[in-house]
Amino acid sequence: MTKKKASKSSKVEILDTPNVVDLEHYVPAYLTWIANKLSRGASQHYLEIFDVGIETWRCLVLLAIEGAISAQQVSKVIGMDKGSVSRCFKGMQERGLITTELDKADGRLRIAVLTPAGRALHGQILGMALERERAFLSVLDEGEVELLLSMLQRLHENLPVVETATQAYVKKHFPKPAGTGRRKAAD
Repeated sequence: MTKKKASKSSKVEILDTPNVVDLEHYVPAYLTWIANKLSRGASQHYLEIFDVGIETWRCLVLLAIEGAISAQQVSKVIGMDKGSVSRCFKGMQERGLITTELDKADGRLRIAVLTPAGRALHGQILGMALERERAFLSVLDEGEVELLLSMLQRLHENLPVVETATQAYVKKHFPKPAGTGRRKAAD
């Protein structure tokens, strides 16, 4: 049974519990560690050889696939902050990797378009990216790779359920007291 005790220095309740996250079995930790280490390693090599960080590479990948894309769409697809994507696009435009134009369907929206120089840079980095993926997955057989991809896709599609569950948990366990100034989830 968990006991609550009030902290003498504040009105915040502290849970007195021996329970902690079991990192050996906590999936979000492994996903985070893997993603962080893969990104950091890729970024170091891409910066050293191509003078391109991981954010630029991610944008190049989507541009190579789509040909033209908005910062908003990049943000939606890969989860990068829209401001970071916009700054990335600005740097890419300064380097001649993209041009920008107004969207024909929505004249207010700017679209990034990959230039031949951008496509060439994507082609140069692609070999290294695919080799990193090959080495990373080398401990799995073909069936395991397919299973892993299937599971990751399902987990990715389930992220809205995670956000809904988190919001419900917060609402139940941390109701907003009047006048606390706590930010709304939409902020």
